Amino acid sequence: ENLPSPRDHDVKVQVRACALSWIDTKLLSEIKLEKELLPVGREISGVVLEVGRKVTFFQPDDEVVGILPLDSEESGLCEIVLVHEHYLVCKPEKVCWVEAAGTVRDGVRAYTALHYLSQVSPGKTVLVMDGASPFGTIAIQLAQHRGAKVISTAYSLEDKQYLERLRTPVARVIDVSNGKIDVAESCLEETGGLGVDIVLDAGVKLYSAEDESTSKSQLLPHKHDIITLLGVGGHWITTEKNLQLDPPDSHSLFLKGATVSFLNDEIWNLSNIQQGKYLYILLLVMVNTDVMPQLDEPIPLYEAKVSMEIVQKNQARKRQVIQF
Repeated sequence: ENLPSPRDHDVKVQVRACALSWIDTKLLSEIKLEKELLPVGREISGVVLEVGRKVTFFQPDDEVVGILPLDSEESGLCEIVLVHEHYLVCKPEKVCWVEAAGTVRDGVRAYTALHYLSQVSPGKTVLVMDGASPFGTIAIQLAQHRGAKVISTAYSLEDKQYLERLRTPVARVIDVSNGKIDVAESCLEETGGLGVDIVLDAGVKLYSAEDESTSKSQLLPHKHDIITLLGVGGHWITTEKNLQLDPPDSHSLFLKGATVSFLNDEIWNLSNIQQGKYLYILLLVMVNTDVMPQLDEPIPLYEAKVSMEIVQKNQARKRQVIQF
């Protein structure tokens, strides 16, 4: 309430939709941003109401989309927010508010993984773990858009059916729900023994089976499986922040000339030196009409608290978006 006038580079935005995503409290504490109360909802789409006097990118009535920075004091779950112009891009008219807010984070993650941490190109083979997740769905479509052959794993029969119904079907869906299918064997069979060029994991098993506790981790591949199925010169892009590679693992990767990259989608916010590149990615995500996000039904504001609790417990299988 009673927001101040925008500062020189601020844009006042009337929020139309805000997507909910998991808050990494450990990361926030590591970079000294942990607070007693954390703003919720950072992916927003809306209309520009007012701009600061030095703003050059936007003018009132422009439709915009963006991600609030990590150190934002404001929540996206407000009717009106103040955002620095360098965190927003124009929203194409044909993309609705809910789709724009629901696509932007997963789109940035997928572009970062496929274009900056690896070079996806026609003829390459990409393995996307948990392809029916919101991130997996967009990664599959972006890889296909660039002419790559995509293999994906499914954690349930519903996931398998969803992946088989995609507009461009994936080359192979590996159903790992019963624990009997060997992912490495299936990938080597699909690639004629050559291995996969790019792997996007959704977490990996770091220890032997008896050390793993949760049922979700039972479905994850072991790090040795991923190293086995990687081809020569392959790229393994991992979301596993505590990945530990033993000397034999490193030796296998060395023999293949393979690389391991860590996917931290906050890196663009943590270092503003490549802000122009980040804005370009946001723009590419928005104008790529081949990408259809994995969204739940739009949620009214009064249900946001319950939805956020589900998201924070990692129990949401589709992207949750609040519509104003």
